[in-house]
Amino acid sequence: MKRIPISVLAGALLYFNANAQNSAITLQNTIPITLNDTKSTIIAKAAHVVPTANQLAALKNEFIAFIHFGPNTFTRMEWGNGKEDPKIFDLKELHTDQWCQAMKSAGMKMVILTAKHHDGFVLWQSRYTSHGVMSTNFENGNGDVVKALSASCKKYGLKLGIYLSPADLFQIESPTGLYGNLSQVNKRTIPRQVSGRPFANKTKFEFEVDDYNEYFLNQLFELLTEYGPIDEVWFDGAHPKTKGGQKYNYAAWKKLIHTLAPKAVIFGKEDIRWCGNEAGGTRKTEWNIIPYSENPKTATDFPDLTAESLGDRNDLYKGKYLHYQQAETNTSIREGWFYRDDEKQKIRSTDDVFDIYERAIGGNSTFLLNIPPNREGKFSPGDVEVLTEVGKRINETYGKNLFARAKGPKEILDKSSATYSLLTKAKNSLEITTSSPVTINRIVLQEAISSHSERVEEHIFEAWLENKWQTIASATNIGYKRILRFPEVTSSRFRLKVLSSRASPAIATIEAHYYRSKPPQLQFDRDLNGLLTISSKKHEFGWKPHGQDATGNLGMGTEIYYTTDGTEPSSASKKYTSPIQVVSAEVKAIAIAKNDKGSVAKETFGLLKKNWKLLNAASEANKKTETMAFDANKETYWQTEFNEETSPMAIDLGAVHKLTAFSYTPPKAFLDGMIEKGIIQTSKDGKNWENIETFEFGNLINDPTARTHYFKKEISTRYIKLQPTAISGNKKSVAIAELDFFEQ
Repeated sequence: MKRIPISVLAGALLYFNANAQNSAITLQNTIPITLNDTKSTIIAKAAHVVPTANQLAALKNEFIAFIHFGPNTFTRMEWGNGKEDPKIFDLKELHTDQWCQAMKSAGMKMVILTAKHHDGFVLWQSRYTSHGVMSTNFENGNGDVVKALSASCKKYGLKLGIYLSPADLFQIESPTGLYGNLSQVNKRTIPRQVSGRPFANKTKFEFEVDDYNEYFLNQLFELLTEYGPIDEVWFDGAHPKTKGGQKYNYAAWKKLIHTLAPKAVIFGKEDIRWCGNEAGGTRKTEWNIIPYSENPKTATDFPDLTAESLGDRNDLYKGKYLHYQQAETNTSIREGWFYRDDEKQKIRSTDDVFDIYERAIGGNSTFLLNIPPNREGKFSPGDVEVLTEVGKRINETYGKNLFARAKGPKEILDKSSATYSLLTKAKNSLEITTSSPVTINRIVLQEAISSHSERVEEHIFEAWLENKWQTIASATNIGYKRILRFPEVTSSRFRLKVLSSRASPAIATIEAHYYRSKPPQLQFDRDLNGLLTISSKKHEFGWKPHGQDATGNLGMGTEIYYTTDGTEPSSASKKYTSPIQVVSAEVKAIAIAKNDKGSVAKETFGLLKKNWKLLNAASEANKKTETMAFDANKETYWQTEFNEETSPMAIDLGAVHKLTAFSYTPPKAFLDGMIEKGIIQTSKDGKNWENIETFEFGNLINDPTARTHYFKKEISTRYIKLQPTAISGNKKSVAIAELDFFEQ
């Protein structure tokens, strides 16, 4: 008799036990971990955590819109203070059809409106407050932005979501405000009836709540019953100010939402989580199976999950519950969440938005892009142009599946997420062949997550090239969707190979696509002497439009044209061949290849820094680092303790200049010293200082990018000081990567 090695028997036994263990675990949205669970048991449980029907529907939305609109649109602030006169919302016209038409052209499937932001101003005709559109001149106080948008969404086939801020500065600041008023918790009937304004929906609730929670529930009732159907309720976790120890009764909110909007997912709670930043950043591996220390189904507070690793094996071992909670990658098409202007407020390029689209949706998350309407009640032309171009690019790239007529397992080629091919350790690959060679540079993969969870941990995609299998792309997990991007290859044989997984993975879809490469995005680099170099942009998040890092290598036939007078560049503009001298000018540049134009890059450059001198170094050692705040290198930074003595940055500009603005770039490598508020001072002798004006930069922690403050009036000075007065997150140090000053 042939002897079977003990190691083989042991392996077979382990495989048998694992399968037996897996078969005993039922599919659930949340699975508890017990004290007796081994690591292998925890992983087996993770392989059975699945999305709810609502979560799966939300994932299938893929690309959705955010609308930030309100008093901040008119005050040009990111966060209001709750004390604004409602009439500051000076809206003359509203064009929600235009919004929806633009969003539809981009391929979006849902829009979420800030029905109430942190300032407490409401965009609908609420029965429970006068702080909103009813107290403005818009349509003589009868306007209703939520109603108009709801009607437009139905017209254009878009779903509607509602952002209702739990924080409410009007209710905090008002003498009769309900937020934190220390009211008694007792039984309240929701909705509270208001004379002359009956509800068509007769559903009633009874909750043990205080005044503010009653107010919040009444407004939720209005939004969910009179403007629906509502597919997402968005709860922001920001708290610009609190009062009276106010607590939120999320259990009551949740019951009301589940009753009145049974198909809605809830953001910021157990259904959908924040991606951890507001800059369009994505993780290399985005698991939606997350460990929790308490049961998410009964929890009331949910932490911001910002770590780079959230759901790998070592993370799962630390939890008490395993829960499916998908990520939303949210960012804005403009610099900031609210509209400010069309001249100074930067707009993301088509390349940027399309890149985030591929990384977010192709990285197992949903892409939530904010488009803020302007003061004419419209999306600005620049925003509409980007949305339209993004939609075209999505259709051009993903509208045609190059595996549509391929041969292979029919379950993965039928474009149905309900069918799948189940892989095993013995058979861990799937091969696809085409009748003739095809050229591709994008692969879309999907797992059957509703029936088999997220299981793939590492995979490669191969092509038969030069008579052998060669890896053309590799990644970690797949989940709902993974988009692989790589240099174009031509072949008729392709193979997906799963290298590791949590259990037998179920592959539902494999598609192949081709992205027609565009001329590269551009970036500017100016040295201390004003010499400006224009090159291909080095992307922070691995965006390689040609499958490679093209920085410094524009490719054959690509030429750069630029302007320094504010006009749009074209092939008739100056051709870039070598570094150019730039002093206090707006530079715009474009790459053109074979009559195909890339995105316009633009940047305003301020004073030259070669003659600047530091006035307030505490020591010679500190002087060496403080000058890094104006060394024309954003990769270096100065950092010190935040106090009255060491925090100020006083500079001799070398000559008198008429300044109109300054910009502050926080360091990317050090996020604990970002200047949130401060004072600008000037001096005639560099010794005696006078306060000129204050400045404030919002949301730096979530979006640590350069910010510009425009002076109320021109400042003529040689000596200038920046005095920080507040640091984001109340941190104890201050840091500056770069300071720039601008003149007319």
